[in-house]
Amino acid sequence: MANLHRRTVLLGAGALVGLAGATGVGSGQAHAEPAPSDADLALLRRTFALAHDARRSGSAPYGALVADAGATVVVECANTSALADGDPTQHAELTASAEAWRVLGTDGMNHATLYASTEPCVMCSGAAYWTGIGRVVYGLSARRLFEFTGDNPKQGSFALPCRDILLHGQRMITVIGPLLEDEAAQPHEGYWR
Repeated sequence: MANLHRRTVLLGAGALVGLAGATGVGSGQAHAEPAPSDADLALLRRTFALAHDARRSGSAPYGALVADAGATVVVECANTSALADGDPTQHAELTASAEAWRVLGTDGMNHATLYASTEPCVMCSGAAYWTGIGRVVYGLSARRLFEFTGDNPKQGSFALPCRDILLHGQRMITVIGPLLEDEAAQPHEGYWR
């Protein structure tokens, strides 16, 4: 439990570091948008269903999709990285971002949204940034995820909010979340222990 407390402290410290660095190059590019649309909530709920699907197939409970500017789903992915024959880098968010980029290209991605059942990790935030995503909407926060994963080093989680990563890019990305956390938490209940 000491490591869980350390992670909580690191989450707070990460926010402070992000605020302290706000005057640096590229800072201030990610921002929160407080009011999600009904379409945002419906698409986010679809990622929760994908997370349940991932868990039922033997993978970790994560789901993601990318929708274009008109809220049409371009690609959706359930996590496969935790399967015995899975690639550990193939998180649902990374896979969805990469596949959507192949369909939309950079210009289309600039107006697209990545919806994720859980706050994107460092790797997935980077993938969203590099593929040109314009918005990120997520359900379960990284902080709340740590309540499920605990301090087990085999869980391989980072105590770093996606805003802290995207804040330091050279272009603006809107980040909305956490949203509907109790619903987003359901696929994780009983999975991690």
